[in-house]
Amino acid sequence: MVNRFLAVVDEHNPIHLSIVGGDPLVRYRELNQILPQLESRGIHVQMVTSAFRALPAEWAKLKLVYTVVSIDGLAPEHDKRRTPATYERILKNIRGHNITVHCNHYFADDEARGVFGAIPCVLDSVPETKRIWMSMFTPQIGERSEEILSREERERAIADLLRLRPRFPKLEMNDATIRTFARPPATSKDCIFAQTTHSISADLKTVIEPCQFGGNPDCSQCGCIASMGLEALGQHRTKIGIQVRDFFRITGKVGGFFRERSKSKNEKPLESFSYSELEAAGRSPRIDIKRVARLMAPPARRLASAGR
Repeated sequence: MVNRFLAVVDEHNPIHLSIVGGDPLVRYRELNQILPQLESRGIHVQMVTSAFRALPAEWAKLKLVYTVVSIDGLAPEHDKRRTPATYERILKNIRGHNITVHCNHYFADDEARGVFGAIPCVLDSVPETKRIWMSMFTPQIGERSEEILSREERERAIADLLRLRPRFPKLEMNDATIRTFARPPATSKDCIFAQTTHSISADLKTVIEPCQFGGNPDCSQCGCIASMGLEALGQHRTKIGIQVRDFFRITGKVGGFFRERSKSKNEKPLESFSYSELEAAGRSPRIDIKRVARLMAPPARRLASAGR
């Protein structure tokens, strides 16, 4: 399993890797072998767990491994869902580690829905907590569930987060990210996160599409913190007048072109070349940023530039 896992990693050559559930701690012995090898490759790893068992002490020594503990609301709601990974057990199992708390907005009754704003208050006081992220439930298209927030409930949650963020520095979500929950990307093709990630199932073969949720997610009700964060970043306009999302789009197309070329010609993948090798091959990675800006500018703006 260890060798197969590392073979997949070497095939895709990521700069960042998330290992998610089930729960990775089920295979902690294998991970104790895998994680140091990922760190030696310079890969940043996000380990997402419920912390149902003690985090291995070795993980705390790794510089590029970041542990994210999933929590569903406050203790009463969470413990009903996550037993045996109860609040009490989590607090015991994370000792000696720096963690990110990822709280999912899963509230199955009206009383629980009213305490959303209390969550950062509780988690901020835990010394092992270095940052807090909040997500909302993302349904599949046509799904009916008590966990789906109404428009009014979503707006109230957004207002709570905007109000609480200045009080709790560990709530690592800027205003732009929080406000994006009100207007998620319309489709997975519009979602920077979906377009810049490649999800593979635990069998190390099956590709999960169109994003990490799989199936047919209702993007209009997306509550993924990663999607919201990258969407907020993508809307930022640079000094040369183009949005960050345009850089993602053009580099995605360039990367896709070279990946397909490598497959068709059975060549060494472009990303595996060193800078000196690219230079020697006459394929310098230097980019004329002004030329890229002209190419990516909206049509009307390009016409105006041509007129001048």
